Amino acid sequence: MTHRQRVIGFALCIATILLAVLDTNIVSAATVPIVGDLDPVHGVDKIPWLIAAYQLAATAALPLYGKLCDVIGAKKVFIGAVATFLAGSALCGMAGSMGWLIAARALQGIGGGGLMSVTMVVLRELKGPEEKDGGKGGGKGGSVGGIVAGAGMALGPWLGGVLADHADWRWIFYVNLPIGLAVLAAAVRVLKLPAHSARRTIDFLGAGLAAAFSTMLLLVTQWGGKDHAWSSPLIIGLSTATVAALALFVRRQATAAEPVLPLGLFRIREIRYGFAIQGLVGAAMMGSMVYVMIYLQVVRGIAASAAGLYLIPMAIGMTAVGLLSDRLATAGWSQKSFVVSGTVCASAALALLATLSTDTSLWTVRAALLLMGVGFGQLIGQLIQLVQDTAPAAQLGVATTGVRFFQTLGGALGAAVFGTVLSRVYAARGPGGTTSTIGGLTGHARRQALDAFVSSTSVVFWSATAVMILAAVLAARLPAGVRRKPEAAEEAKAEATETASEVAEVNATAFTTAPPLPR
Repeated sequence: MTHRQRVIGFALCIATILLAVLDTNIVSAATVPIVGDLDPVHGVDKIPWLIAAYQLAATAALPLYGKLCDVIGAKKVFIGAVATFLAGSALCGMAGSMGWLIAARALQGIGGGGLMSVTMVVLRELKGPEEKDGGKGGGKGGSVGGIVAGAGMALGPWLGGVLADHADWRWIFYVNLPIGLAVLAAAVRVLKLPAHSARRTIDFLGAGLAAAFSTMLLLVTQWGGKDHAWSSPLIIGLSTATVAALALFVRRQATAAEPVLPLGLFRIREIRYGFAIQGLVGAAMMGSMVYVMIYLQVVRGIAASAAGLYLIPMAIGMTAVGLLSDRLATAGWSQKSFVVSGTVCASAALALLATLSTDTSLWTVRAALLLMGVGFGQLIGQLIQLVQDTAPAAQLGVATTGVRFFQTLGGALGAAVFGTVLSRVYAARGPGGTTSTIGGLTGHARRQALDAFVSSTSVVFWSATAVMILAAVLAARLPAGVRRKPEAAEEAKAEATETASEVAEVNATAFTTAPPLPR
C-alpha cells in the first residue's frame, strides 16, 4: 500500500471504532422512548435483554473472528463484520416489536464484535515491516485517542437523547448506515492487506464451545444476585454448565488441528502475562466505573446525565498520556515501563476512591478519575501492542482477539463479584433491607443507610485496588522488551485509538450493566 492508502486505512479504522463506540453508548439514552413505542406495557422488563443481546453476541463471536483473520485474511473479515453490523442496524431501525429489536441487536452485536476487534488486526496489518519490528510509537496519536475516547463517553448518550427527543429513536440505528456504507466502500477499494492463500480448516466446534462458555458466564454475571439469587437452581445449573463448557473448550483446543485459541500461545511469557493483566484490568475498570457512577447518583444525588460529565477528567488524563508518550518513549520507556506505570497509577486512583465519604469534595472524585485516565491510558493499548509484537505471525488474529476476550470476561466477573461484595457488606452494615430501599428512607435511617452504602463502596474500591495491585505485580514480571521508538505517527494513532475505544466501551457498559439504582 502507498503512504496515502495507509493514511486512509488508518482513518477508516478510527471511523469504524468510533462508530462502534457511539453505538454502544447511544442506545442507553433512548430506552424509554423505545419501550414507549414498541411495548409500553411489558417493555421495561425486556430492557436488560436489549442491552445484553449486543454484549453477549459481540463477546461470543470474538474467538471465531480472530481465527477467521488468520485463515482468510483481515480484510475479508473486516468487510464482513461491517456489513453484518449495518444489516443489524437496518433491522433495528425497522423493528416492530421488542423481540424483533432484541434479535436485531444480537445480529448487530455480532458485527460490532468485529468492529472492535478485527479493526485492531487491520491496524496492525497496515503497518510496514519496519514499524512492526520494535514497537514504534509517537505522541500525535495520543490526542487522536483522547478525542475518540471523549466522543465515545460524551457524544453517544447526548446524540441518542437528541435523536430520541427531536427526531425518532429509529434514527439512532439508521444514522449508522451512511457512515458504515462509506467505510465499507472505501475499505473494498483502498485496503490492500496480506492475503492468505493456504487452505486451512476452522475449528467451528471450538468456536461454538467458546461462544457457549462466554455466553453462559455473562448470563451468570448478569442474573446472579440481581434477577436470581446466587443459590437459586437456575444460577447453580448455569454455573455448572459454564464450567463444563470451559473444560470441553480447553480439551478441544488441546486436540484440534486449528484451534481458535491455541494453547501454545500461553507458553509465550509476554502473551500469558498480557492476557492475565488484561483480564485483571477489565475487572478493575468495570468495578471502578460502575460504582463511581452509583456513588455519584445515590450518595451525592447527581443526575445520571450530570454524573457522566465526571468522565471528562478521565478523557483528559488519557489525552495527556498520549501527548507525553512520545517524550517518554524518547527518554527510554519500554512497553513494560508503560504497563507498570499504568497499573501503579490506576491502583493509586482506586485507593483514592476507596476514601470517599458522604461529604467528600467532588473534586476528589474528579482527581481520582483524572489519575485513573492517566493509568488506564497507558495500559490497554500497550498490552495489545505487546501481545501483537510477540505472537507468531500466523496467529496474529487469535492473539489480538484473545486480549479483548479476556478483557470482556474479566469485566463481567468483576461486575458480578463487586456487586456481590456491595450487597453483602450493605446487608451487614445497613439499617435493613437492600440498597433499592434507600430512596424511600428519611431522617436517621437514611443517614445510616447512606453511611453503610459508602462504606460498602469503599470495600468495593479496596477490592478493585487489590486486583490492580496484582496486575502491577504481574506487570513487573514482564520481560523488559524492546523500547518504543517515536518515528511512526500512524502506529501511534492505531495504539491510542485501541486504548480509547476499549475504555469508552467499558464506560458504556458501566452505564448499561450497573445494578438497579435506589428509587
